[in-house]
Parts: sequence; structure tokens; C-alpha cells
Amino acid sequence: MIEIRNVTKRYGGRPVVSDVSLTIPKGQVTSFIGPNGAGKSTLLSMMSRLSGKDSGEVLIDGREIDRWDSGELAKRVSILKQTNQIGVRLTVRELVSFGRYPYSKGRLNASDRAAIDEAIHYLGLEELQDRYLDQLSGGQCQRAYIAMTVAQNTDYVLLDEPLNNLDMKHAVQIMKVLRRLSGELGKTVVIVLHDINFASCYSDRIVALKHGKVVREGTAEEMISPEALREIYEMDIPVENIRGQRIGVYFAASF
Repeated sequence: MIEIRNVTKRYGGRPVVSDVSLTIPKGQVTSFIGPNGAGKSTLLSMMSRLSGKDSGEVLIDGREIDRWDSGELAKRVSILKQTNQIGVRLTVRELVSFGRYPYSKGRLNASDRAAIDEAIHYLGLEELQDRYLDQLSGGQCQRAYIAMTVAQNTDYVLLDEPLNNLDMKHAVQIMKVLRRLSGELGKTVVIVLHDINFASCYSDRIVALKHGKVVREGTAEEMISPEALREIYEMDIPVENIRGQRIGVYFAASF
């Protein structure tokens, strides 16, 4: 379980995340939604210790995140940022191998190679594994970075807008992979998403942020409603029930 207690982060004296308290249930998929500048990415970054907090606490399995040894934390929490740049020319397989570094320290063994193979298979990258990243499309690169995160095999998987650059087919594939990580392997998955309908269809819980604060949280049924979406996005978004899923028809919204 991840517990966030009264966490605040400021940039230039301006609060980006303001006194947020939140509990992330273990073994579930939790999505962060909300308008641009709501503090979603900053909160996720603090949950992984990529970004420091100005006040408050983040507890991973009951221990404050600043008290974790870096090597042990890397075996417990993995994160995929919005933008990822590697300064050397790598193949897909070499990139995915980086996910094993907390365990192998660069000396891959049979267990590491099995984890790499599994991550490549999960993301459907077998035919691309020997190609260089600069030979791939943006969406293919994104899948490779997600495979690296999967190969890290942590209890907590944090992803900041993982559907960037993906076409519809591969966006659905990624969300199904993340659901499998939770449902089959018991991983706790936390995702920043802009598309409320992906959040609705694949999340156990949805947390909405606005102006650096949590304004609502709950199930898809509770969150994907005209009333909740109006509060979050300041738009009148019709909601339809399609095959048992609540779908926000935001392209037809009024202001």
C-alpha cells in the first residue's frame, strides 16, 4: 500500500501539489485524471522519489519513502516518465535489460534473461527486439520503455501518460497489459491518464486532481458521471453506458 499524507510541493513558491492525502490500494489499478497542470505528474514523481516533497509523507508499505535504500526501493517501485531519453544507441532488448539493473548490476543471469523475455512478450515486441530505438516509431519506442518497466518486476508500477504516441490498437494493448499485471501478478499499478474512457474501462479506482488538490476519488461508476466530470473539467460531458462501461462523450461536451 502507498500512503500519501499531507504532501505539498512548490515550484517558485507556487504550490503544484497542495496538502494531498491519499491511499493507493495494493494490487489494484489506480488512475489519476484531471486537467493539465493539476499536479498529477508531480504527485506520481514524489511517489517514486524522483522528485522531493516540501512537506508531508509518502509511505511505501508503511515505511517513509526517504528512509528506503535506493537499491531496495528500485526493487519495490518502478516509474516510467512522460519523456525518456537515453544518450546511447540501444536495441529494444538492450533497453529492456536496463529494467533488471537493480538485481543484476549489469551482470545478467538466467533469471534476468527470463524476465526480459517475458516483458518483451508481454508487449508484443519479439519481432522488434533486435532493432535500434532510433529505427522505431514513437509508439514502438513507448512500448519498449514500458517493457523495461515491466522487466523491473516491482510491486508498484507507476506510469506517467503511458499512452502517449500510441495508436488505438496499441493503447488498448498497453492498458490490457497493465490490467494483467494487476489481475494476474498482483502488481499495484498507478497511471496518469488524459483519456477518461481508458481510466473508466481499466481502473479499479480513479483519483481526480485539480489545482494541486484531490477533488474526487472513487470507482468508475462514481467518477464517470456528468456531475463529477463537470466539477473536474468544467465541461458538461454526456455519459453513456456501453457494454457495461461508462463512457464520457467529451467530444460532444458543452461549456
